[in-house]
Amino acid sequence: MSSEELEGSYSNLPLAAMERLTAVLSPDEEYAFVQIMFSSSAAVRSDSFGLSRREVMKILKLSPDDGQGFVSFLKRVNQAVSRYYRLVYDERRDRAVVLIHVPARQARELLPSESLALLMFIFYHQEVLRNDFTLFTQLLEAFGHESLDVRRKILANLDTLIKLGAVSRYEHPSGEEAYALTAIGARLFSDSYLKRFTEFSHSQQLNMDDVLKFFKRYNLEAGEGM
Repeated sequence: MSSEELEGSYSNLPLAAMERLTAVLSPDEEYAFVQIMFSSSAAVRSDSFGLSRREVMKILKLSPDDGQGFVSFLKRVNQAVSRYYRLVYDERRDRAVVLIHVPARQARELLPSESLALLMFIFYHQEVLRNDFTLFTQLLEAFGHESLDVRRKILANLDTLIKLGAVSRYEHPSGEEAYALTAIGARLFSDSYLKRFTEFSHSQQLNMDDVLKFFKRYNLEAGEGM
């Protein structure tokens, strides 16, 4: 989940995974996977993590309408490296990214609970309520009130999430400060983790206190991430 892990190039793949890739992928497909993995690093890109479908198709030398070939590539890569990585395509954001499986204990060491709670709030606001962005003022309201100390804490945690690659700054037409979830951030939580959170929250009016209580109750048991 750290930027160092995200920088993992082809040489950082476990030997067994490298051998499986060579067995199931063509040279063009291997190269495409490496490029997606490299571009998924927060240390390489500050926004637009991963590659678009068009970019991947170009590397694979596939025609733009060869959707079956694109899906086949995703499946075969995941069959080869599923123990360590997961290659996903986010259709809503048109980004293909590589996720690294991270144990819950390691995830807790990489992100403080406040950053995780903030990410969960943004996730809920954009993925569940289907908003394209979250205003900074909305984050302030979620914390209950505005003060210099609260502003600093939110900005510090947002900076952590930006460096991780989970969120990026959004250019709002009005010039208001806003943030958008990236393809990485949208896949950071496991399905089982999200299911528990959905069961925990009884309405669509999410409260920051509820988010913090959720993380405290389940001890930040995030299932996977970058």
